[in-house]
This record gives sequence, structure tokens and C-alpha cells, in this order.
Amino acid sequence: MVKKNTCIFISGKGSNLKNLIKRSRDYNFPIKIKLVVSDNKEALGLNYAKKNSIPFLIVNTKSSNYENIILQNLKKYNISFICLAGYMRIISKNFLIKYRKKIINIHPSLLPKFKGLNTFSRILKNKEKKTGCTVHFVNEKLDGGAIIYRKSFFINREDDEQILKIKTQRLEYLAFPEAIIKIFRNN
Repeated sequence: MVKKNTCIFISGKGSNLKNLIKRSRDYNFPIKIKLVVSDNKEALGLNYAKKNSIPFLIVNTKSSNYENIILQNLKKYNISFICLAGYMRIISKNFLIKYRKKIINIHPSLLPKFKGLNTFSRILKNKEKKTGCTVHFVNEKLDGGAIIYRKSFFINREDDEQILKIKTQRLEYLAFPEAIIKIFRNN
């Protein structure tokens, strides 16, 4: 199997990155992580890149050409697929054109419900009975791209934001790899 050279974009703890690194070592898993990009030099997830000898790039998003720097590095590492794993930046239209249908994101709700931030508090405020996570293609609309894969669970009355976050992340660790397998199985 020829694995797709992949870049993971992160901003924080990197637990999905850690999971994808582990999964990418499986012989039959369709991606090889060749680069990690972060917009946060303090992102704990960078430690997973370091530990696993994966090159990483920290970008200063205040710089007007930071996306060009990312694009140069994607070219340098021959990246053909991108996973946003807790990356807290909007991808520009210009960037999206270059990687059309090659960028996916994981979101902690059952899209199209609860796009954007503060997902768990909005889920509780809305008295939802069920929630989960969604892997989707990235397009110009925030959390608006075509849905690839969803996983869900029922919310218990005693669940608070922290419990929802923990339950959702457990599902993300299953859903993200499944979505990647699904994408490349269909190609």
C-alpha cells in the first residue's frame, strides 16, 4: 500500500495527533504523517511530533504570509492530504483551492448542529439528547463541508461540559481514523 503523505494541523494538546500517529504505524492505514503544523508554539501536541521524530512547523499567524510558509513546507514534504486536529484557525479560500477535497477536520458535535466554538455548553443549553463528533471536508464555510463520518452517544442527565468533552474525545479517536480509511477506500 502506498501511503498518502499527510500533515496534521494542531493548536493544543494534540490527543488526536497522538492517536493518528499510532494508527499511521499500522501497515494497512492509508496515511503517513510527514509534517505537523501548529499556530501555537506552546501546543503540547508538538511533543508527540518530537517524540516520534516527525518534522514540525510553528507558524506566526500574525505574519501576513504565514499560509505561504505553510504551503512551501507542504510542497517540501510532498504533502497530499491534511487533517485539522484541533487547529483553531480558519483556512483561507486561496489555501483551500490548492488542497480542494484534501483537507478534513474533526468537530465535537453532530454537524450541522453546533458549528464553531463553545460546542459543549451550547449542546447542554439546548437540552440535546444525543451528541458526538463529525469528520468533514473543509470548505469556505465554517464547519460546513461535506460530512464523511459521524459517531454519536446519548447524553446522561448528569453529564456536564467536561464529561461531554471526555466522551466526545473517546469517539474522535475512533471516528478520525475510520473517516480516513473510508476516504481512501473510496478512491
